[in-house]
Amino acid sequence: MKQLHKVALFAAAVAFVVIVLGAYVRLSHAGLGCPDWPGCYGQLTWPAETQEIQQANEAFPERPVESGKAWKEMVHRYLAGALVLLVLLINYLAWKPGRRAGKIRLLAAGLLVLILFQAALGMWTVTLKLFPLVVMGHLLGGLATFSLLLWLAWRARPLDSDHENLAYAPYRTATLVALAVLIVQLGLGGWTSANYSALACPDFPACQGQWWPNVNFKDGFVLWREIGVDYEGGVLDLASRTAIHLTHRIGAVVTFLVLGLLSLRLLSRPQTRAGGTLLGVLLLSQFTLGVLNVLLFLPLPNAVAHNGTGALLLAATLWLVHRSHPRYE
Repeated sequence: MKQLHKVALFAAAVAFVVIVLGAYVRLSHAGLGCPDWPGCYGQLTWPAETQEIQQANEAFPERPVESGKAWKEMVHRYLAGALVLLVLLINYLAWKPGRRAGKIRLLAAGLLVLILFQAALGMWTVTLKLFPLVVMGHLLGGLATFSLLLWLAWRARPLDSDHENLAYAPYRTATLVALAVLIVQLGLGGWTSANYSALACPDFPACQGQWWPNVNFKDGFVLWREIGVDYEGGVLDLASRTAIHLTHRIGAVVTFLVLGLLSLRLLSRPQTRAGGTLLGVLLLSQFTLGVLNVLLFLPLPNAVAHNGTGALLLAATLWLVHRSHPRYE
């Protein structure tokens, strides 16, 4: 299982880079940098020469070539394609004759199904012109792929001791609750980003100079909307975006309290102090980056770091879930 463990870890690292790069593409408004799929303006790369750009503009007059956006989108697609190949390799290793790890095989097969669906979501993100539900699903699908790859790597790792996880076992329920709360919050973050609501409240801790401004939750959380509309830049009014933003803020406070309490409990015991420290540092970093997104008006490096740290926080919480379940070889 050593080979499978190493490949899965490498694939998880690639998945993390894909998540961060995807955030960069989305936040730099390059999600429709290529109006077709899987190519870009009918090419395997992207239009770069003057003649290629002219031909692309004639073929897609509704969306003229912006080279700075097109190459970002295609690099993201190439890396995502490499991740698909790595998942295929993982399945080959997991299903080799003579291997008895049934759970590992199920994980590998689930990963393959997930990443193929993730590729479909990537296509629909373009063809449905940044349809918010698809954009949020694509983000969560990337996080799920990253999480399953990590879980597979951890399950395939040979243990040094049969009892190495017992120190975290008393915190299993609290860790599962923390994971559930974090997943909901990540979903709210994805919905906030997909609807361009990150700056609906341009101040902190108040919102538009009030503690409770005008909000429209009914329209803000309509998941299924009209197909064919170009959703780039968002279509919701300010009250709807404010409702989304405030919900994400409230979720951030709840998440901070739940994960913060778990971190403090882990810090109270020497055997679990490393896990508590890791969780606490990532939690504080993520909360700080979220506040800075508002105060600094969503600077691109900070916003991308917010997405990346969210993925790392998910990985740390999932690691605690793994460590809290005793394994026996």
